[in-house]
Amino acid sequence: MGYIKEPEGIDFEINGKPLTEKQKNEISEFIKADQKRKESLNKAKLRKKVAQSK
Repeated sequence: MGYIKEPEGIDFEINGKPLTEKQKNEISEFIKADQKRKESLNKAKLRKKVAQSK
């Protein structure tokens, strides 16, 4: 990966605001739900592989 030069007049520095407790909880719940979804997809793929090998 190469070096990215900042164009004139554009600043790549990010000064984000701290998250509120509500935002933190929403993000946490989203991550948990996504992990469960990915886990169920992986289980389905595994079942499919096992069924094909029989």
